[in-house]
Amino acid sequence: MRKRWLLSFSLVVLVSILGLFYPETEGIFKVMDPNIELADVAWMLTATILVLLMTPGVSFFYGGMVRAKNVISTMLQSFIAMGVISIIWVVFGFSLTYGKDIGGIIGDPRTFFMFNNVGINTHFLAPTIPLALFALFQMKFAILTPALITGSFAERVRFSSYIIFMILYSIFVYAPLAHCTWHPNGLFKQMQVVDFAGGIVVHASSGIAALAGVLFLGKRNSQGQHRPANIPFVLLGTALLWIGWFGFNAGSALAAHGVAIKAFLNTNTASAIAMLTWLFFDGLRGHKMSAMGAAVGAVAGLVGITPSAGYVTVGESIFIGFITAIVCNIAVYWKNKTSLDDALDVFPVHGVGGILGTILTGVFVDGLLDGKIKIFFNHIWAVMIVIVYTFIVTYVLYWITNKIVKMRVSPATEKIGLDISQHDEIYE
Repeated sequence: MRKRWLLSFSLVVLVSILGLFYPETEGIFKVMDPNIELADVAWMLTATILVLLMTPGVSFFYGGMVRAKNVISTMLQSFIAMGVISIIWVVFGFSLTYGKDIGGIIGDPRTFFMFNNVGINTHFLAPTIPLALFALFQMKFAILTPALITGSFAERVRFSSYIIFMILYSIFVYAPLAHCTWHPNGLFKQMQVVDFAGGIVVHASSGIAALAGVLFLGKRNSQGQHRPANIPFVLLGTALLWIGWFGFNAGSALAAHGVAIKAFLNTNTASAIAMLTWLFFDGLRGHKMSAMGAAVGAVAGLVGITPSAGYVTVGESIFIGFITAIVCNIAVYWKNKTSLDDALDVFPVHGVGGILGTILTGVFVDGLLDGKIKIFFNHIWAVMIVIVYTFIVTYVLYWITNKIVKMRVSPATEKIGLDISQHDEIYE
């Protein structure tokens, strides 16, 4: 155990020392680029803060759903991503995602290694804001995505192994998918696939990774009905997510203009109708309208509208929120009828919602309804590629992680709870 922590600490030391050998390029934070629009800078600084807020939102959202003995461990799994992924992103993650294109699949890790040449200069990726601000905004997406996955394997995974998996996932899954989708020369971009703010990159990929994890890790020993530790936490987490999502979607316009306003409006509208749809649909099926249902329904709507938020009409956003809530609600119901132990319904909500939202984007955004059948089918092809690639690669990453550090805790450890066993802390 001590050798393992010595290795981890040594890596932190190595990165810290490495930074001394990569000083900032002279002048990148000194001369203001004349192409910079200060209104865009102000909005994007705000949007970046809002997106970062989403990860603590996930922390409360998931933390309130699990049993009391696992609240702290579940929340920390989200929270720690802000530390781990931030460093990876600065060292090479941003470069893998947005560096010089290599075959439409990945970026050259040397382009922006250690944030070299990332300053207040503009770039073709974001022509009216500093490249450093664009990189920070995109960093928050990379932080959020692995945090979403944690809800699927809640209450059964060793914390150290999760950190290893998170690092591998960000390198081998998130970076290639983000490059394919958002880099101008990326594979999906060349196919004219639209993913305004992460339906593919964030939600479909995290949902599929969650499914792979559930299949690899197996069920909890105490799977079944249990009382959530703190439903007010769930509502607080939902509120933080809803607020943060305005930065997530409207910020993806990368400027303070009409597209950002449209994304803002559609985000709120889709979430509102999805929350109501989920509650009323539960009522039709004989269930009481619950706070948990309202929270999950709102999140489903936010997921569904994400890939098309900046382009669809407000009427179309209502339809997207409505249909996403129905489909995700049914997916949760079907999942509960199986032996799959996706503890907090990551695949039925984020996976199914992201996939459905992407397909609907191919319908409404310069696609099927405009007679552009090829673009519509390109969205379906992209979804299929993401499903297959993410599932296979993520399953292998779980296997590799398990070889390095066994992922499942012991039955005895699971019984006493991860808060005590992993962190020596108690939620009271």
